[in-house]
Amino acid sequence: MSADGSGPVDADGSGPVDADGSGPVGAADAVDGARLAADAAADAAGLAAGTAPAGDVPPAAGTVVGVVGPTAAGKSALSIALAHALDGEVVNADSMQLYRGMDIGTAKLTIGERAGVPHHLLDIWPVTEPASVAEYQRLARAAIDDILARGRVPLLVGGSGLYLRAVLERFEFPGTDPVLRQRLEAELAEAGPAALHERLRAVDPDAAANILPGNGRRIVRALEVVELTGAPFAAALPDPSPYYRSVQVGVDLDTTQLDERIALRVDRMWADGLVAETRVLADQGLAAGRTASRALGYQQVLRFLAGELTESEAYQETIRATRRFVRRQRSWFRRDPRITWLDSTGAGLVAEALRVVRPTAR
Repeated sequence: MSADGSGPVDADGSGPVDADGSGPVGAADAVDGARLAADAAADAAGLAAGTAPAGDVPPAAGTVVGVVGPTAAGKSALSIALAHALDGEVVNADSMQLYRGMDIGTAKLTIGERAGVPHHLLDIWPVTEPASVAEYQRLARAAIDDILARGRVPLLVGGSGLYLRAVLERFEFPGTDPVLRQRLEAELAEAGPAALHERLRAVDPDAAANILPGNGRRIVRALEVVELTGAPFAAALPDPSPYYRSVQVGVDLDTTQLDERIALRVDRMWADGLVAETRVLADQGLAAGRTASRALGYQQVLRFLAGELTESEAYQETIRATRRFVRRQRSWFRRDPRITWLDSTGAGLVAEALRVVRPTAR
């Protein structure tokens, strides 16, 4: 699903991606941060004193711990607590936090908020760089392998479902040909997506059935793959096949409470200077960024700066769009039976998460 929820990523891992457009939620997560930190400290003290809950064992070597769930559910706070309890390091799985300067709108944790926990894959791309799941996969696996080699626990944390799957499962992305892509894009501009969709239907009917006739970007990519490989375009995701041993903890909460958190989050973003941050990024080419410009919050502020919305309308639309996106995130993650779901408002969240993780992680 794309950053704005419009559709899947290209098969080469390029283009708009399944990101929540925001990432771990600073304002909402902060609500639970102190409680979770205290829980983690208590858990760590219990382990040191040999009083950990019965049945606890160290996580199994070579296991990746996923912390997943919708925007504003509390992933960041839980990941910090788990990292302290497990001697872990966080690998970012939020595609918009990969972008330099996109801090307020993604609620990227500050150095202080990271509480001494090393974080990987933050601030690696300029806002003009199109997102590439294939490149992210390479970088994330390198970070995870390094963490494992040092005997620590990697925590893959974020709400970008496709990014998580691309790392944890065996995903392969077909190559690309710039000359062929340019020719197909020129044909798209001249003839329109409907004509190219009919061509795709003739050569790969299954792909055509899974791609909307108006989605020119994906039609072009499908035709490119068919022409390059002579094989059908994989318009649907492959069946799961593990790349790493992993355990995934999902955090969520009641919809009414989550909606309130989202409103709080957006209010905090505005108060912290999202509009000013977007102005700076606009000077760096944000509006031309094929992926970054579609991030929730930034997309709406760009429209305000362009005179298409009032600031109040941009604010309200950010809340509405984030709530819509949360519904799509839930739909994505809830289909995966491997995720153990926990209520992020529960008093014993960290202890519950550790009980899930410890029998299988290092």
